[in-house]
Amino acid sequence: MGVEGLNKAQLKAIIAKAETFFDENGQLINRPELDGYTVMNLFFEPSTRTRTTFEVAEKRLGANVLNIDIERSSTKKGESLRDTLWNLQAMTADIFVVRHSASGAAHFMATEVTPDIAIINGGDGWHAHPTQGMLDMLTIHREAPRPFEELSIAIVGDIKHSRVARSDISALQTLGVTDIRVCAAYFIAERY
Repeated sequence: MGVEGLNKAQLKAIIAKAETFFDENGQLINRPELDGYTVMNLFFEPSTRTRTTFEVAEKRLGANVLNIDIERSSTKKGESLRDTLWNLQAMTADIFVVRHSASGAAHFMATEVTPDIAIINGGDGWHAHPTQGMLDMLTIHREAPRPFEELSIAIVGDIKHSRVARSDISALQTLGVTDIRVCAAYFIAERY
C-alpha cells in the first residue's frame, strides 16, 4: 500500500509505463486500458487535487468512474468501514481509490475486500501517499539532467506530517539517491 514494498526494477517499470502516456511532444494521450472496469473513488477526507486528478486519469483510461460522497454515506450514520466496503464491493467495483485520515487505512481495506478488487492508496494519514510519490519520481525522471543515482534531492516543508515526503524519500532511496536532504519549513522561516 506504499512505495516502500517495491524494488528498484519495479519503480523503474512504473516510471517507464507512465512515460508511454505521453506523445512525442510531451502531451498526455488517452488510452483505454481500463475500458470495462469500474473505479470507485472513496475519499474519507477532503481533497480537491488528488480526487480530481484521479477522476481525470481514470476517465482518460476509459474506466467507469463513481465518486462516492462519503459525507452523505451510511458511514455518517455509524456504518463501519468494513461494512461500507462490503456493500460497495457488492456493487461490482473493480478498483477502489482510497484517501483516508487514518494511517494504514488502505492496507486494512485491502485485507477486507475480495482478491479480485484492487485498492489504490490515494493517501492515508501521515503514513504514505504512494501515487503522489510516483508522480514526483516521474517528474524528476523527466526533468532532471542525470540518472537518479547521481542526484542530490532536497525536500522542504512540513516534513513531520507529510505522507508525500515519506513516499518520496522511500522511492528516492530505492532508486539509488544517496544525497537526500530534508529541511523543515520553520527552519527557513526563522532564518529569512
